[in-house]
Amino acid sequence: MKRSQINRVIGNAIDLFNEKDVKLPPWAYWTQNNWKSVGPEADEIRRHGLGWAITDFASTDFDNIGLLLFIARNGHMHDQKPVTTKTYAEKYMVVQPGQVTPWHFHWQKTEDLLNRSGGRLQVELAWAGDDEKSLSGREVTVQVDGIERKISAEGIILLNPGESVTLSPRMCHKFSGYVKDKQVLAGEISSLNDDSVDNCFLGKPYARTPIDEDEPAKYLLNSDYAMKPQQLP
Repeated sequence: MKRSQINRVIGNAIDLFNEKDVKLPPWAYWTQNNWKSVGPEADEIRRHGLGWAITDFASTDFDNIGLLLFIARNGHMHDQKPVTTKTYAEKYMVVQPGQVTPWHFHWQKTEDLLNRSGGRLQVELAWAGDDEKSLSGREVTVQVDGIERKISAEGIILLNPGESVTLSPRMCHKFSGYVKDKQVLAGEISSLNDDSVDNCFLGKPYARTPIDEDEPAKYLLNSDYAMKPQQLP
């Protein structure tokens, strides 16, 4: 993705958050100079990968297959164990109408996927097959705001604003903004989250989106300042 597109997408997200009166921490708006001026006092942000993240899932077609996230809180793990008492995570996500986050599941993470505001969020569900590269045909039992629902494999749940669905480990999910609606301000509240090791895209590798630096970064992504694995305790 071009940095100019990333700047535009984050700027539009900030406009949406302001419109919905959703407040982010002050460092969400820090520039490169702000980041250069802070030292180890901001290491929790760097260590836990907090901040803006964007991906086109290697599609090179962000508008149709992509996701913008703001990771507000998280911890980190070592040898699959939490390093601190922060065993929870929270993300904000902006999902455009028809913009897809492809089929994937998590080996460890349990999450609530929320529709905070805007249009409807379309969520498709299935269990992962034994080979972890395909979808099982088994019926899915899922909790929608504490109410149990049973749906067929690859069935669809439409979440209205204020609704959420609980996704357990190995439950495959694919979601998008409903095509006839407005953009969605979505959220995720979950157990401790490490995207680098706990995302399975059904046999497809998970890789960071390469960036074409066609203009200076207005807002930094978490990958611009996150600590390298060798820097973590």
